[in-house]
Amino acid sequence: MSDDQQPQHPVGGARRPSEQGLATQAIHRGAQFRESTGAVVPPLFQTSTFESGNPGGFDYTRSGNPNFRNLADVLAGLEGAAFATVFGSGVSAITAVASTLQSGDLVVAEENVYGCTYRLFEQVFAKFGVRVEYRDLTDGAEVERLSGHSAALVWIESPTNPMLKVIDIAAVAEASHAGGAALVVDNTFASSILQRPLELGADLSLLSTTKYSNGHSDALGGVVCTDSEPWFEKMEFAQKALGLQPSPFDCWLTQRGVKTQPLRMERHCANALALARFLEAESGAVWVRYPFLPSHPQYELARRQMRGGSGIVSAELGLPLQATVRFLDRLNLFPRAESLGGVESLCCHPASMTHASVPKAAREAVGISDSLVRFSVGVEAIDDLVADLRGALSEVGR
Repeated sequence: MSDDQQPQHPVGGARRPSEQGLATQAIHRGAQFRESTGAVVPPLFQTSTFESGNPGGFDYTRSGNPNFRNLADVLAGLEGAAFATVFGSGVSAITAVASTLQSGDLVVAEENVYGCTYRLFEQVFAKFGVRVEYRDLTDGAEVERLSGHSAALVWIESPTNPMLKVIDIAAVAEASHAGGAALVVDNTFASSILQRPLELGADLSLLSTTKYSNGHSDALGGVVCTDSEPWFEKMEFAQKALGLQPSPFDCWLTQRGVKTQPLRMERHCANALALARFLEAESGAVWVRYPFLPSHPQYELARRQMRGGSGIVSAELGLPLQATVRFLDRLNLFPRAESLGGVESLCCHPASMTHASVPKAAREAVGISDSLVRFSVGVEAIDDLVADLRGALSEVGR
């Protein structure tokens, strides 16, 4: 019997994989297909084609690969999901879910949605008759209205990008289901380690694994997790039929990164909270947002819903555009880049970067001004990060 056919149930007093802690699952799940070598780390299957009749049922990597299955197994475990399907990027995962919509379908989305999600709905799926309405889903009245919308999907992020609004997933799930809609939660900013949307009632939990799952800024990927077998079958179909599959190497790299994700998230959370406190106390910012900062509008909800505040801090500096850009230029340990979730710190100017595809009026309506800055706080020494910010702030008179 090959390794991938070995029974998955432990013997004796060992705990089942689904009962183990997240740190244990991150390291030990997804260890199939080691064959007869006994390799501690499953190998990379860098092949496009498989010989027919193999025990794993593989034929062509677009429709499945051992590295896909290994990564999906560990990510499903971390999300507490029955099923997971991996994709070539976070946007590929979004595309897979959106591809299930039909002409005339309505999507109700949180108004502060990721810029690429907005672009995909407004510039691609709108051409096929999909309608999207944007609502402030931190507003209880708007959440209640979901039960009467007759939407096909309700689409939220929590925390949102870049305003870090925390949405009550359980309340939105209940209202969505009352209206006959499925709830999609983009869990990228929280990560699987800090939040499990399916346990709060979501139908789908979606992540860009490029970010915290991988954690090293060297591989693209996405995943959709669910407890619903029909949704899983739709995602598997989209992966194959639309060519949304990841590369085996990116899956291998991401699974390697996942092994240290619980440790990394502890440091991300600690550093981000310390940085948020510094900015709130010393930067002269109009406001600073971080889910576990007591001044956050949804602080109590964040504490109930998340295990930690994650690694993103957003600040409205209240500076003219040129001064904001000068501040960013003076930073040494925060390269300006659009991604997040890596071990290295980054900074982002959402109005000109991640949300540039969103019309200016729509951006400003949800609070994305020219002086808003988003920090992805890495795992460096916090004293060095604070010193870097302090120096850049002094350059602009703060």
